[in-house]
Amino acid sequence: MTAVLYDLTLHMGYTYDTPASGARHIMRLMPLSLPDRQRLVAGSITISPTPDEQSHFTDFFRHPATSFRLRLPHDSLDIRMQARVQVDSHSIAADFSPALPDLPQEIAGVWSLQPESPHHFLGNSPRLIDTRAISDYARSCARPGLTVLQIANALCTGINRDFTYDPEATTVDSTPLEAFELRRGVCQDFTHVMIVALRSLGIPAGYVSGFLRTIPPPGKERLEGADAMHAWVRVWCGATLGWIELDPTNDMPAGTDHIVVAYGRDYSDVAPVIGVLKSSGNHRSVQAVDVIPIQ
Repeated sequence: MTAVLYDLTLHMGYTYDTPASGARHIMRLMPLSLPDRQRLVAGSITISPTPDEQSHFTDFFRHPATSFRLRLPHDSLDIRMQARVQVDSHSIAADFSPALPDLPQEIAGVWSLQPESPHHFLGNSPRLIDTRAISDYARSCARPGLTVLQIANALCTGINRDFTYDPEATTVDSTPLEAFELRRGVCQDFTHVMIVALRSLGIPAGYVSGFLRTIPPPGKERLEGADAMHAWVRVWCGATLGWIELDPTNDMPAGTDHIVVAYGRDYSDVAPVIGVLKSSGNHRSVQAVDVIPIQ
């Protein structure tokens, strides 16, 4: 097994037209340590202005999160994260996933409701509801006789082929149907569309938040979405194969270029920074990411 060691830096900045006060936020920014997948060697997060309160907790999906509060007025918020992460290579040696008609029986055989259980990733979730147009698209990719993994790969390739990466086309609050009708968007949109499509077929699917290698390997093209946090899809392919990860933005399996921060049902479970504050007017945000291999 080969591994890649990365130095990762993230800057997220917010400026407010009117000073904000009484702000409370939750962050999920630090990469995970995952058995046989990746290891967080070291990491730190700095917040400016310094929070008046700060606490750490683990959410339902076992991801570390940080809650912090800013009482006094502030016209900007600056968050910086640095980490060193080792990502191990992993590949699927053979397709042991069932044919689609056999998948319900395998799902029924899972009695656990732990965070890894496929039962959490089958129905509607806060940002994702079953949509006729997307389910029709999914059925067009699910030809008879295909395995679950083959269907997932077909959807991954189809979305990459049929959609255009366009950061100006959608916002963080755009629905999967809006992105689907535009056939344009960013990684969050492509991931949400693919999850809705898979679930419409009865295939458990979830959202992965993370980072992409900034500098491509020699002779390879730069990956879409590499200058910001990235998103891709997690698909449950039966009891034998389990969870696999596919990146529809780049039409590829998640590999050593992909660094995992969080797993969830959709973006609402893994948003990097969420919160509430008292202010008026507009705010502006910036995000910059560097993921540099060092060996």
